[in-house]
Amino acid sequence: MPALLELHRYPVKSMYRLSPREAVVEPWGLRGDRRWMLARPSGAAVTQRDQPALAGFRPELAEDGSLLVTAPDGATLRVPAPRTPSVRGEVFGWTFAAAEAEEKAQLWFRERLDDPELRLLHLPDPRAREIDPAFGEPGETVSLADGYPLLAVTTASIAALNDWLVAGGGEALPVSRFRPSVVIDGTEPWEEDHWRRLRIGEVTFRAVKLCGRCVVTTTDQEAGERRGAEPLRTLQKRRRFDKKAAFGVNLIPERPDGVTGDALGTLRLGDEVTVLSRGERLPAA
Repeated sequence: MPALLELHRYPVKSMYRLSPREAVVEPWGLRGDRRWMLARPSGAAVTQRDQPALAGFRPELAEDGSLLVTAPDGATLRVPAPRTPSVRGEVFGWTFAAAEAEEKAQLWFRERLDDPELRLLHLPDPRAREIDPAFGEPGETVSLADGYPLLAVTTASIAALNDWLVAGGGEALPVSRFRPSVVIDGTEPWEEDHWRRLRIGEVTFRAVKLCGRCVVTTTDQEAGERRGAEPLRTLQKRRRFDKKAAFGVNLIPERPDGVTGDALGTLRLGDEVTVLSRGERLPAA
């Protein structure tokens, strides 16, 4: 029986991960996942595509909602979550109302990333950003993830990709390169390409789209540095669909009957994974 092997959430978009043993699923993603991001003056998100060094910043969330960040140089920042949306945020062309963090946070990141324009933004209301209607249902929203609440990858597909990399004279790569929300063990390679609905523990998800990969996969998530052209080069050769290099599958959680609050259920390491329906290969774009 396939099972949930790893859980990851990313309090700040493009920064280091947290890997809890369990996590509450909300309609827009794992609780505490990607409610903060760095942005340009226009509100456009700054990610590892522009700043690979972001991977070296390690965030945590305090019980009072404030953000704690440790920089690669050991310096620390604590900043309360602003509650009043006052500025424009943007992720891949989709705009929403965001709140700007206090000035000391802006200066802290500008100094450490040598970028005088950076701003730290918070998403107070995760209902503010709708999922692409081509894949989501009316009213479904997402936090500050690229496009969808969760990203699932499987150990079998990672192993298959690593076989290709090693056969080509390269090195096997860790799952962290793909920044997944959930890692599932016990499937066949590339089985996830055909999922439509699956249940992980007590939560059911729709699989809506393969994840088109970008240069972030070439970034060492421990060092915050680019490491050549892999795995993107191999994915472009072996896994090119709809003009995208695909790896992993995007998930949208379903609301169980009778559940009215934000918590849809809790995922726990070791949870059984049941594929409820399959179909043709999912689109990648």
